[in-house]
Amino acid sequence: MAAITASMVGELRAKTDAPMMECKRALTEADGDMAKAEEILRVKLGTKAGKAASRVTAEGVITAWIQGDAGAIVELNSETDFVSKNDSFIAMANAAARLVAEHDPADIEALVALAYEQDGYGPTLEDVRKGLIGKIGENMSFRRFKRFAGTALAHYLHGTRIGVVVEYEGDATAAKDVAMHVAAMKPVALTSADVPADLVERERSVAAAKAAESGKPADIVTKMVEGSIQKYLKEVSLADQVFVKAADGKQTVAQMLKDHKTAVKGFTLYIVGEGIEKKQDDFAAEVAAQVAAAKSAV
Repeated sequence: MAAITASMVGELRAKTDAPMMECKRALTEADGDMAKAEEILRVKLGTKAGKAASRVTAEGVITAWIQGDAGAIVELNSETDFVSKNDSFIAMANAAARLVAEHDPADIEALVALAYEQDGYGPTLEDVRKGLIGKIGENMSFRRFKRFAGTALAHYLHGTRIGVVVEYEGDATAAKDVAMHVAAMKPVALTSADVPADLVERERSVAAAKAAESGKPADIVTKMVEGSIQKYLKEVSLADQVFVKAADGKQTVAQMLKDHKTAVKGFTLYIVGEGIEKKQDDFAAEVAAQVAAAKSAV
C-alpha cells in the first residue's frame, strides 16, 4: 500500500475542489495513483472534480502571428504573473511567434538559435532570453509552438492567457467566430469521431461506475453508459457544440459553418500553463516539520 502524504492530498484537492477527507479516501483506494483517484472522485462527486481539474496555475503568455497563409502560436512561460505583463517579456514572445512563422524551426532548440536582438541583447533569441532573465531576475522559457502554412488562418487571443488558431476554407468572419468559440468552450476535437479513444474510454469508465451504483438491471445500465458517452461527445466536439453566438441558443457550430459555406480543417488551442503543476509552498507543513526536527534533536 502506497503511503498517502499530506502533499498528495493537497494536490488532489487543488485539482478537484473535493473535501480533504474525500481526497484522502480516494488516494487510499487508488493506492496513490493520482489519475485513478481523480476518476474515483468524479464517480462520487459528479462533474465538479473534472471541471476543476482543468485549472492551470503556471504563468506566462500565449501569442500568435499571422500573415497570409503562414502563422504561428507560441507559449512563453514565466515564474510570476507580474513578469508575464512585462513589456520586454511580451515583445520577446511576439517576436518568437514571427520567427516561427518565417523560419519554421524544428523544435525549441532551433527556435532560440534564430537571429534576434532586443533590449541590447543578442545576437540570438536565446541570448535575449538569458539577458532578460538576468535583467528581470526571474526564469522564463519557451514551452511550445506550432507553425501553420498553406491554408487560410484565423486567430483569437483572449488577453494573453488563451490563444486559438483556426485553419479554414470560406468566410473569414465565420472562422474568427469559431476561434472565439473554441477559446470559450474548449472543445477537444473537430467532430465526435475525432475525440481521442483514451478520453472516451476514461469517460466510459466513470459513466459505468456511476451507472453501476444505480442498482438498475444490466441492460438499463448499458443504455445509461452509452447515453452518457453520447452526451460527452457532443460536449467536447466542436461541430456538435452549441455556437456561443447562436441567437436561438440551439444552433450548433456545424450548422453555423454550413450557413456561411465555411469548413474548418483544424484548430489549435493553447492555454497558459496547461498541464503544468505550479509548486505550492505549504507554510503549515514546513513549520510542523521544523518543530518535529527540533524535538528529535533534543
